[in-house]
Amino acid sequence: MTDIKKRIAISKFWNNSFWVAGLLSTFAGLVLLFALFTDLFLDGAPRISYKFFTSFPSRFPEEAGILSAWIGTTLVMLVTAMAAIPLGIAAGIYLEEYARKNWITNIIEINITNLAGVPSIIYGLLALGLFVYFFEFGESILTGGLALALLILPMVIMATREAIRAIPNSIREASFALGATKWQTIKDHIIPYSTGGILTGIIIGLSRAIGETAPIITVGALTFIAFLPTSPVSAEFPFVSFKWLFDPFTVMPIQMFNWVSRPQKEFHINAAAAGIELLAMTLLMIGIAIYIRYNFRKKIKW
Repeated sequence: MTDIKKRIAISKFWNNSFWVAGLLSTFAGLVLLFALFTDLFLDGAPRISYKFFTSFPSRFPEEAGILSAWIGTTLVMLVTAMAAIPLGIAAGIYLEEYARKNWITNIIEINITNLAGVPSIIYGLLALGLFVYFFEFGESILTGGLALALLILPMVIMATREAIRAIPNSIREASFALGATKWQTIKDHIIPYSTGGILTGIIIGLSRAIGETAPIITVGALTFIAFLPTSPVSAEFPFVSFKWLFDPFTVMPIQMFNWVSRPQKEFHINAAAAGIELLAMTLLMIGIAIYIRYNFRKKIKW
């Protein structure tokens, strides 16, 4: 009896110790993150203004802005999302629901997992050879977006597969028992129930892509650009233009790097202000995804 009580006491001690260690680790991470955000905000907040958002970069720090950078980031992320999300979800569904479990699919799964850990500069070199030189897309928004799409594609595929795996087989069996086809089961049950997990993977992937610099520099993004891409809206039928896909561009991380590399302190303040804007864009993107996920979950009838 004494031995059992002693074991229970030891188990409780280790359980409480792990709880305290986990709490302290979480608290330390939050404190560090809060300190970084506070330092960034204190440095950059005084520089944020309407003029800062609507001005082009300049060699005079008080006149410099991020107009071309945040518009370039928005367009590049649009191309990235349009390329990576449908392809990643489709690949994840195929591998989990349709592909036969054999050595070929095992090799594909291993390679997808490995690709998620490949340094981003490798994707930049791949995009340089494939999209810039082979397909001759040039140093354009399309090339930058596709480069980042390659970067986050493995994350989207793995998130889709994990979300689908979490769906109980009883849902599939019930659907088949009622006469539904495999595609009807996937479309009406598997995808709606797994939307939350899929969107979580998409959020993580896009959050990484929006701050990447190495692939964008490799494919030829400009460090200084004082003009905007072609408008996607045209005055002529069909009133939509895709010329902007082949225009040169810059993005927020590159603009920040350009300012940080300058010796003047005023440019460093501009970089901090741009960092706040980049964080705001990331939080906005995450907020939209969370809102979509919440609406999907409300419509699901368990």
